[in-house]
Amino acid sequence: MIIGVPKESAAGETRVAMIPETVAKWTKGGAEVVVEKGAGAAAGYLDDMYTAAGAKIVDSAKHVLGQADAVVKVQRPSLEEVAMMKDGAFLLSFVYPVQNLDLVKALNPKKITCYAMDAVPRISRAQVMDALSSMATVAGYKAVLNAATKSVRFFPMLTTAAGTIAPAKVVILGVGVAGLQAIATARRLGAVVEANDVRPAVKEQVESLGAKFIDTGVRAEGTGGYAREQTEEEKKMAQEVLAKHIAAADVVITTALVPGKRAPILVNADHVKSMKPGSVIIDMAAEQGGNCELTEPGLDVMKHDVLISGQLNLPATMPFHASQMYSRNMHALLSHLYKKNVLTLDFNEEVCRDACITHDGEVRHAATKAAMGA
Repeated sequence: MIIGVPKESAAGETRVAMIPETVAKWTKGGAEVVVEKGAGAAAGYLDDMYTAAGAKIVDSAKHVLGQADAVVKVQRPSLEEVAMMKDGAFLLSFVYPVQNLDLVKALNPKKITCYAMDAVPRISRAQVMDALSSMATVAGYKAVLNAATKSVRFFPMLTTAAGTIAPAKVVILGVGVAGLQAIATARRLGAVVEANDVRPAVKEQVESLGAKFIDTGVRAEGTGGYAREQTEEEKKMAQEVLAKHIAAADVVITTALVPGKRAPILVNADHVKSMKPGSVIIDMAAEQGGNCELTEPGLDVMKHDVLISGQLNLPATMPFHASQMYSRNMHALLSHLYKKNVLTLDFNEEVCRDACITHDGEVRHAATKAAMGA
């Protein structure tokens, strides 16, 4: 088996799908690994490190994609990259197929078997493959560091010759993996933290990290560990309760997502108007439209004297460890599907079935089939 590692082509992407540590595992097992020149450089993994791990370095993506039996990427491939791939090849990357139907349609004529890292089921035995959680950990950590850098206030309480400095008040909306990491990081920096989630089961986790749980009375737990979309009445109820907490906050960090949907609005324009001058909102849901009504995805903007940050792809700002975590997740999934260097698919097995988007010229992913009207 030949595994191909192309350099990421998406703008601003600094991660790499396979690091030398993982390359060595495959080459020792008898696989050949082909890496595009400079693929890991932005993440701190140089070509010499890949060569030492047993990889072959080639000059272009075309040389990687044209010979690889299995292509591993972070971001979904472009249509041009799909065209370069071998017929019948295997692809492993983030895909978000429902939002990228043109890509799915391009895979089928080439009979590419596509597995999406974003479709790995949230079950205990698949945790080692859960790249979404890994990247959420990176993003939650970095969001708080960004908030601390952009804020006009200290995070910790300080006792100085000029008097006592009160700690910053941080409100975190959405307590999944990213939210929990944000709570932990803000607490390490000394902030007073409050957090809310529509899943009441997380209250104990929030409090175990030293934060206060904001109970809005809304219960909107969905399937697979995600929240479901709230009704208009529930949204209104939650916003009314959250209003006083947002107004008192120095920093608000939002993380709420609903799979396949636009991110829910948790912070409206009136909330922003109520905040203190110099406050900061870090909208981690910006890539899906944002949890703040005034977020502009990809930009930092000042609205009503509040800085609203819609920075995209936070994991790419910490590419060394983000790549390390992603590479380990990817290795676990690829190893699960490849037995003795042969792709062995058992569609009765949950991970194999649920994470598969296309195989042998057919769309197998249920949500994607529905979106295509199939």
